[in-house]
Amino acid sequence: MRAEWLERTLAGLDSVAARRGRAASQPAHLLTGIEGEEAACFYLLGKGYTVVARRWSAGNQPGDLDLVAWQGPILCFFEVKTRTARDLNPAESAVDFHKRNVLRRLARQYVRQLPGSPAPQARFDVISVYLEPGKPAEFMHFENAFGWREARRQATTSPLSGWGTRTNRARSV
Repeated sequence: MRAEWLERTLAGLDSVAARRGRAASQPAHLLTGIEGEEAACFYLLGKGYTVVARRWSAGNQPGDLDLVAWQGPILCFFEVKTRTARDLNPAESAVDFHKRNVLRRLARQYVRQLPGSPAPQARFDVISVYLEPGKPAEFMHFENAFGWREARRQATTSPLSGWGTRTNRARSV
């Protein structure tokens, strides 16, 4: 209930910003990505995750972690890929070898800055968000999509091979 209220409030604030001309300050593809990350955040809250960071950056390294959340004792790092239309290539296929390595590096830095030891159990998830005009948002959540290590030879295979379990194909209302 609280997540729904927050989602409606943010949608209202976004519409006010758009009317005042503040939404167009970024390229359309970045705005689409931000909208998808916001939708994925509320999707995760609805699934019982505790979201602790959005667009986390190490400051001294390129890239960011789209979402960081806890699912019980497990720390989850999320890469969110958003599309406004279905294409031949699914959104999650954009998480290639290079992107996975960037995410691993940032996740290591994130874990290092956490208080206490030992480091928590962690996993990497990918969420594909489809925001097709006139349709409710659709989410495809790939839990444990890749691990902390990956052999270079394995990385040259299809981006979808070796993905974790696809857990949810859900539509938002």
